[in-house]
Amino acid sequence: MSTRKRGSGKGQRGSGGASRRLHTPVRTAKGRRPSSTRWLQRQLNDPYVAEARARGYRSRAAFKIQQIDEKVRLFRRGQVVVDLGAAPGGWCQVAVEKTGNSGRVIGIDILEMDSIPGAELLEMDFMDEAAPQKLRDLLGGGADVVLSDMAPPNTGHAQTDHLRIMAMAEAALEFAEEVLNPRGSFVAKVLQGGTEKELLDRLKLNFEKVRHLKPPASRSDSAELYVVAQGFRGSGRSGGPN
Repeated sequence: MSTRKRGSGKGQRGSGGASRRLHTPVRTAKGRRPSSTRWLQRQLNDPYVAEARARGYRSRAAFKIQQIDEKVRLFRRGQVVVDLGAAPGGWCQVAVEKTGNSGRVIGIDILEMDSIPGAELLEMDFMDEAAPQKLRDLLGGGADVVLSDMAPPNTGHAQTDHLRIMAMAEAALEFAEEVLNPRGSFVAKVLQGGTEKELLDRLKLNFEKVRHLKPPASRSDSAELYVVAQGFRGSGRSGGPN
C-alpha cells in the first residue's frame, strides 16, 4: 500500500485514482505512543485514504480490488461474487459497482458491517466450520468470483503469520472449489514469499491461469500479495453453467 506524498496543495490525480496532497506532519502528543503517531501520520498522508472518503468507500482497500480488476478483468456485469472477510465492506462496494443491478454480491465477516446497497451481508466467522454451508445455502447455486482478503491479527512472528494466513487462503480455496462456476475466478491474500507450493500446485491444477499481484494501493512496507486464479476448470458442487 504505497504512500505518495507529492502534491500541489489542491491535490492532483495520481496513479490508481488517488489524489496527492501535501505532507501533513503529526507531533507525538503527551501520552501517545510513537507507533500511534506513525499510524496517524500515515493515515493523514495516505492519498488512498482521502480518495476513499471522497468516493464513499468504506476503506482504502477498495482500490486494491479495483486495481486487480483493471489488471486481469476480474468482474463482469451480472456475475455472482462472494467476498470472504468482507469488513468493512470496500471490496463489496466495488463488486456491486462492477457487476451492476443484474449481479449479486454476498459478503461475510465476523465483524458487524453497516448495510451496503446491492450486497447481502452475513455476520459470521468464515473459519467457523458451519460458515461455508451457511454461505452455500444463501447462494443457492454457483458463484463466478470468490474473493478473500482475510488475514489473522499480526503476531510479529513472520513464520507464524505466514502459516495462519495460508490456512485462511486454503479454507477460502476449498470453498471456491465447491461453488465456482466453470471459468470462475479466485483471489486471496497471501504474504511475500508467495503461496505455499501445495496450494499453488492445486491452483494450477484447477485454474487455467495463476499469478501473484501486488496492486499499487498495497503499501510498499506491507508483506501482502494477492494470488489471482482465473479460468476454473471444475464445475463446483453447487455450481451451474456460467
